[in-house]
Amino acid sequence: MTTDIKTTMKAIGERARQASHAMAKADSAAKNKALQLIAAAIRRDADILRSANKLDLDAARANGLEPAMLDRLTLSDKAIATMAEGLEQIVSLPDPIGEISNMKVRPTGIQIGQMRVPLGVIGIIYEARPNVTVDAAGLCIKSGNATILRGGSEAIHCNKALAKLVKEGLAGAGLPQDAVQVVETTDRAAVGELITMPQYVDVIVPRGGKGLIARLMTEATVPMIKHLDGICHVYIDDKADNKKALDVAFNAKCHRYGTCNTMETLLVARSVAPTVLPELAKLYQAKEVELRCDDEAKAILAGYPFLASATEEDWSTEYLAPILSIKTVADVDEAIAHINTYSSKHTDAIITEDYSRAMQFLREVDSASVMVNASTRFADGFEYGLGAEIGISNDKLHARGPVGLEGLTSLKYVVFGHGEVRV
Repeated sequence: MTTDIKTTMKAIGERARQASHAMAKADSAAKNKALQLIAAAIRRDADILRSANKLDLDAARANGLEPAMLDRLTLSDKAIATMAEGLEQIVSLPDPIGEISNMKVRPTGIQIGQMRVPLGVIGIIYEARPNVTVDAAGLCIKSGNATILRGGSEAIHCNKALAKLVKEGLAGAGLPQDAVQVVETTDRAAVGELITMPQYVDVIVPRGGKGLIARLMTEATVPMIKHLDGICHVYIDDKADNKKALDVAFNAKCHRYGTCNTMETLLVARSVAPTVLPELAKLYQAKEVELRCDDEAKAILAGYPFLASATEEDWSTEYLAPILSIKTVADVDEAIAHINTYSSKHTDAIITEDYSRAMQFLREVDSASVMVNASTRFADGFEYGLGAEIGISNDKLHARGPVGLEGLTSLKYVVFGHGEVRV
């Protein structure tokens, strides 16, 4: 079996590398046509996709998949529509490939600039998220890359159905169908092969749980664009508008529990905590959110039915569940210090009407997305106008934050001369 997996993955890698050469040369019209055809096919076959998703969900429930993963696995009518809309939004974006920027003339007479080019072959590894199949395919097609998609076994039926539509769109636009390949084996050995094939794969983008990404960080020999987890904070300042604070803090936690941009820790200025926390608790109680509080917050919320004491571990835990840790702080300085200590550098927000404090928070919080008076749930490629996202990076090299088209490209220097020689 191991030999078979090696042979299979090598063949996939070779086809992807060959397809990447054609994709790098593809013009915008062909790439956009492929995306439009895929979007139309998704809408046309929505019933087929729902049926495939039901097979996955039934199997997942039978296998005891946790609620957060079931949420990610579910392909709702809205999710199907969003996939198609995301592709159409990518069509509307400028094609970055071939763009030349930063031109300058040197004293020698030569002109130097930088040209944006594809990365080549991108391997995507993800769990229980069938929408990633389309998001990743769309972004890789538009950015002139080939991609190898290895979704989780729990979404295998849906991923196969989506892959068929993607190939249909590529063929209809005259592009190589091997530009997007879905690994159909559920054997985990396929992941081990994919992340150790630098001769075929230029970068790996993992989207999944902490366990998956930790494993890849240990075993991969291919560079990665990644984030390990999403420990996101909202800080309610003593200069916050009360309604904004309630709306944002509720949405950031309760809009969806199983996403990496969900708030996991709420920080509240000590002077307003007695006012804002009881009001928030009423909203959280309706959703049966467990509140794990420091001593001050716990005293304020005495009588709340789902109350517990926070431990040191809570400040660095991504719950992906209806659980929220709460801490009172003296001011914005203490809030920033807490965030920079415990945050996973994903997304953090401040609620305040004080411009100076807002700007201080933006400058000093060391995260990929930093927000003022907005829910952390907006940290998403679609919401950022990227057309979709292939993932979110907490790293500081190459790409940071939601990774869209530009994150899937690189720059090379180009030089224009008039016969100059170096002396």
